Amino acid sequence: MVRENMEDVKERIRVACGRAGRPQSDVTLIAVSKTKPLEFVREAYEAGARDFGENKVQDLLDRIDALPSDIRWHMIGHLQRNKVKYIIGKVAMIHSVDSLRLAEEISRESVKHQVDTDILIEVNVAGEESKFGVSVEEAPRLAEEISRMPAVHVRGLMTIAPFVENAEENRQYFRKLKQLSVDIERKNIDNVNMTALSMGMTGDYSVAIEEGATCVRVGTGIFGERGPWH
Repeated sequence: MVRENMEDVKERIRVACGRAGRPQSDVTLIAVSKTKPLEFVREAYEAGARDFGENKVQDLLDRIDALPSDIRWHMIGHLQRNKVKYIIGKVAMIHSVDSLRLAEEISRESVKHQVDTDILIEVNVAGEESKFGVSVEEAPRLAEEISRMPAVHVRGLMTIAPFVENAEENRQYFRKLKQLSVDIERKNIDNVNMTALSMGMTGDYSVAIEEGATCVRVGTGIFGERGPWH
């Protein structure tokens, strides 16, 4: 099942890239494996997935130990400052940086471990009370403040769009995040670039790609609905 789903998702990505006039290589598919059994994750790996996303630090650590070492792990869930030390040097990117204090902790631990850490600033584009992330207005200043920190590099932006039945409703938010990335890029801030736009999930990744996503985070579309193992 996982292999067939992966092929289906890749085809949808190809079609969306075609509509947007973009090469498929522009878009990284992140398989979101949270709560799924290890054999499902292995099946996705065997089907070609190399980028995996986890929401929780403990799940991430368990899987890093159990799965092939060439996987690129992405921390996509809310990250508490006291958990930062466990994942520094082990993840390809942290997508969910939503405060100066969290960025400071990432910088401190990266210096301590003598590694560089790539991060995305999480933006709550839709202004939802239930979501983490800085506002669109706050994001440029946060990027500037993080840019001065050692061993941490802002590579772009991330957002979690509202859960909607019709993906078209989220186009406005994806467009807004893309525009924000352009505005920040124009500032030419040292140590900040906007090459990555992490937006779009199972229900709306095609629309996100049309609006400029470079990373899409797909869980249910690859692994199916949550099962009884949760």
